[in-house]
Amino acid sequence: MKIAGSTALVTGANRGLGRHLAAELLARGATVYAGARNPDSVDLPGVTPVRLDITDPASVAAAAELAGGVNLLINNAGIDTRTDLLDGDLDLVRLELETHYIGTLSTIRAFAPVIAGNGGGTILNVLSVLSWVNFPLHGSYGAAKSAEWAMTNALRLQLAERDIRVAGLHVGYLDTDMAATITGPKSDPASIARLAVDGIEADAYEIVADDVSRRVQAGFPGGVAALYPQLS
Repeated sequence: MKIAGSTALVTGANRGLGRHLAAELLARGATVYAGARNPDSVDLPGVTPVRLDITDPASVAAAAELAGGVNLLINNAGIDTRTDLLDGDLDLVRLELETHYIGTLSTIRAFAPVIAGNGGGTILNVLSVLSWVNFPLHGSYGAAKSAEWAMTNALRLQLAERDIRVAGLHVGYLDTDMAATITGPKSDPASIARLAVDGIEADAYEIVADDVSRRVQAGFPGGVAALYPQLS
């Protein structure tokens, strides 16, 4: 789709990758609504802050009514509680699912009629390499992202009938607050935002944005032995 002249809403746009995505869209000529639970925390000039908590149905409905011109939705809002699946607090596991899966789905359900009514457009779900491969430190996060990936695949078929393209962005660790305590290579969120918007403009269904995601994707044919060599 053409970004210049489009109207976009980015969830979780007050910091991290979401803020960079909003900035990149704005630089390319889009009108941008920046969703955040606290709209006062949005400090990017040129965007319209929107109060949006994707786990609150009333908040989602109000945002969809306010941003009625949207033809591009980027579902970026997320959390990582780093909850152990065996011993961790189940309420935190539920919170991850409520955010990444139910919250993202609720936002899509609210905005799909808006986008269709505006002649069609694109939905981008910010996923993760951890939707394809998972490790104990991020057990609940990866499980929720895997569910979001499955939902992305299902909805891209269903929403194609309404001229809405549903894309997924797969990326590893980013140099943001969420990964502040993680050691090892991290991608520049500004660069990933550019790649993501390039993918939207190219009408890509799947945007694999970094080397680690490409390596994991390439390991699929090898099954468990390729994805988890430590089990061999």
